Amino acid sequence: MLKKALMLVSGNAFGSALLLMRNLIVARLVSPEDYGIASTFAVAMSIVEMLSYFGLNQLIVVDKEGDDPKVQRALQGFQLLRGVMSGLILYAIARPYARFLGVEEVTWAYELMALLPVINGLQHYDIHRLKRHLVYRPWIVSQSVPPLIAVITLWPIALLYGDYRIMLVSLFIQNGSMVLLSHVTAERSYRIGLDLALMRRATVFGWPLLLNGMLLFGVFNGERLIVGNQLGMAQLAVFSMSITLTLTPTLVLAGACQSLFLPQLSAARDRPDAFRWLGVAATEAGLAIGLFLILGMVLFGGPLMHLLLGEKYSAILVLLVPMAVLQALRVSKTGASTVALARERSGNAAAANLFRVASLPLSWFAVRETGNVMTVVSIAMVAEMLGYLLSLRLAARRAGLDLQPLVLPSGLSALACAVALFEAQIAPPRTGFVENLDWTRWAVVLTCLAALASMTALRGYLIRRLWRRG
Repeated sequence: MLKKALMLVSGNAFGSALLLMRNLIVARLVSPEDYGIASTFAVAMSIVEMLSYFGLNQLIVVDKEGDDPKVQRALQGFQLLRGVMSGLILYAIARPYARFLGVEEVTWAYELMALLPVINGLQHYDIHRLKRHLVYRPWIVSQSVPPLIAVITLWPIALLYGDYRIMLVSLFIQNGSMVLLSHVTAERSYRIGLDLALMRRATVFGWPLLLNGMLLFGVFNGERLIVGNQLGMAQLAVFSMSITLTLTPTLVLAGACQSLFLPQLSAARDRPDAFRWLGVAATEAGLAIGLFLILGMVLFGGPLMHLLLGEKYSAILVLLVPMAVLQALRVSKTGASTVALARERSGNAAAANLFRVASLPLSWFAVRETGNVMTVVSIAMVAEMLGYLLSLRLAARRAGLDLQPLVLPSGLSALACAVALFEAQIAPPRTGFVENLDWTRWAVVLTCLAALASMTALRGYLIRRLWRRG
């Protein structure tokens, strides 16, 4: 089972790394303004997914009749219908969306993107159904190979286009490849059907996921829309790239932690002592991910970004560490949400995200008044810190998470975030590795190490796992 979990995580990490590489290559090939426009394509797709996500791919796995060919045909039919409806929505909002971002000249691109949900609607659901039988290879292939194809084809696309259209064509290649591979790796023939009763059942199953998807859209894309609307495409390019660079590793590692701890927490529900200990270890793991991200960005972020993106993205250097702190605060909620999920409290994660979503109007007002993107990051940090405290409180009350052992790790992690922000403010951006050995960076390193050393439950968990393997 552990081998399968590692295979899933590595496949997801590989696909995420390739998409990050694709974004870096496109950013290097085009101007910041064009990359800003290219980054709005992903936001547009997220809007459509947010409005139409019902978790059909999860339903075919958990539903007791999910293996029935009739159910699969009905879900594939519903998926295609959802894709057509999503395409119509995207086409309808294309002009207002372009006007909102001040790029009406690319309305045609958003209208063309309306075909993408329809293409995705043709996906074969065998890649999801086979998960019921612990067969993950088709799903992994469909998630990891298309990003590879998208990266490989960037060069010939760049020979034809030298602007944001590179990303537009790449999105069509990636999504088309994913759908094609879902059919190539399928065991059953592709059929579609319509079943009103199943559609109602799928809607009942999916509406909480739809609600959480709306909240996650606000978390991941709300500030991007604000920056694009108020500060323009060049600023959006820098802001989006700083998000991408810091968000991608936390998403991958947070998914790995949830895959690792959730089955063990679920199995330990009837053993209070084991559950409490694992719950503390899982929460500390979320904190540790954030600390490693901060360390990486403080020590190596500037030189790596200068190497990868060049001088035209030099403005990103002042955002890297604050954005890393923001993502560290966001990912810190992962552990408590996993503990609650093990007790079937799926609403805790959504509740913890409410602060971030509620802060968006304040961010809009602040950036309009100041014209400074750092105000958006600062407001989001406060919202995420409140979300972390709420996630702990809810997990303690609803799932029995023991908070006392988490006081010191949480406090030292907060101190590490504060020291990193102080270092970023007083120290000039650095683009060389030899500039890393000064007292401000040593202060960040020492506080992060102190916070990691205080995580006794996580350390004990890792030692036990290594001992068993040995």
